[in-house]
Amino acid sequence: MKFDAVKWGGVLLVALALMAGSALTAWIWQANDYGQQLAAKEAAYQTERTNLANANSAQILAEQGKRLALEQWLAASDQFHYRALTDEKTKQARLRDRLATADLRLSVQFDAAASGCDAVQTTAGAGSVVHGARRAQLDPAHAQRIIGITSVGDQGLIALQACQNFVKSIVR
Repeated sequence: MKFDAVKWGGVLLVALALMAGSALTAWIWQANDYGQQLAAKEAAYQTERTNLANANSAQILAEQGKRLALEQWLAASDQFHYRALTDEKTKQARLRDRLATADLRLSVQFDAAASGCDAVQTTAGAGSVVHGARRAQLDPAHAQRIIGITSVGDQGLIALQACQNFVKSIVR
């Protein structure tokens, strides 16, 4: 009986060793399979993140291109507006200088039906090129003020035109 017990004990020990070996083999195989699944998921996740980063970079580059184009357009528009204002100011300064040096005189035309203006000539006198309706020359100081007022108005019109051009470009 002892021999049977030893025999069965050895068989039991061998069976336990085989079970432990197969359990260990199954565990290693499952761990390897699970590791491969995790690696595949990690690779897919990294690919997805790379694609998102590339799409984000492309969108950022497109927005930067739009911003650069807008900045260039604004610079050109501002330069055009500045040039128009500078030209108008130069023209107004020349006009003021001509008025100050008596090279140019501003005059106003009277209504032909106006009464009480008999002192104003209706025909051109000696050295005058005014023909036709009655005219009166303005005092140079008043002429300077009128030119100043029209200068401000011209600048306002130029600024308005710049604003309108900007709005038209946005609406398109």
